[in-house]
Amino acid sequence: MRANYRLQRLFVPDDLAEGAEVEPAPQQSHYLMHVLRLAEGAEVLLFNGRDGEWLATVAVRTKKSLRLKVGRPQRPQPPLPDLVYCFAPLKQGRLDYLVQKAVEMGAGTLQPVITQHTQVAKAGTDRLAANVIEAAEQCGILAVPEVREAVKFERLLAGWDSERRLIFCDEDAATDNPLPALRSIGEKKLALLVGPEGGFSDDERRTLRALPFVTAIPLGPRILRADTAAVAALAVIQATLGDWG
Repeated sequence: MRANYRLQRLFVPDDLAEGAEVEPAPQQSHYLMHVLRLAEGAEVLLFNGRDGEWLATVAVRTKKSLRLKVGRPQRPQPPLPDLVYCFAPLKQGRLDYLVQKAVEMGAGTLQPVITQHTQVAKAGTDRLAANVIEAAEQCGILAVPEVREAVKFERLLAGWDSERRLIFCDEDAATDNPLPALRSIGEKKLALLVGPEGGFSDDERRTLRALPFVTAIPLGPRILRADTAAVAALAVIQATLGDWG
């Protein structure tokens, strides 16, 4: 069942069940009261990443806050997508965009990776998580992706699950077509690694190409910005190997 986009969707940390009452966070209450101007009895949709999606109504409204009463369930909770998205952090505005698009494109885990050419050493996981929730609210997603702490490139590979195929975007690939390489992948467990604005270093590229669980793919004849490459790679993976098919 697709999401109902007629109603406002809110992520809340509370357990959701029929008859429960939920008090939104202050900024959520402000938005519902002063931007949407919802009155008592108005309907919204709630999700928490665990209990599916529920219809709720504004039960009590005061000058500064409101309470929501949970009604009937709307959609069951789906499993979290098994696609791991590994990325070098970018500057703030572009990083926000990258995270939101990764959520929309079906990433289940977001793993920041510090490479040799990474310009931003700290990913700011709280901000990343806030962007994940905002994207989930807007796109009808119920399974909220996990945001992990940043790790260095070497540590990521040293602890890698060899049964999960790691696909990395290689701007030095000999071809422009990613499809043959993707179609040769037999594993069901997948991950994508996108480098920083300066690309992977020669040492990093050699390291990746030498690992048996890594597949290099090109992304066409043009050099893409890191955030554009992320969306393009996620799209071609989902269309070839993922849930689009």
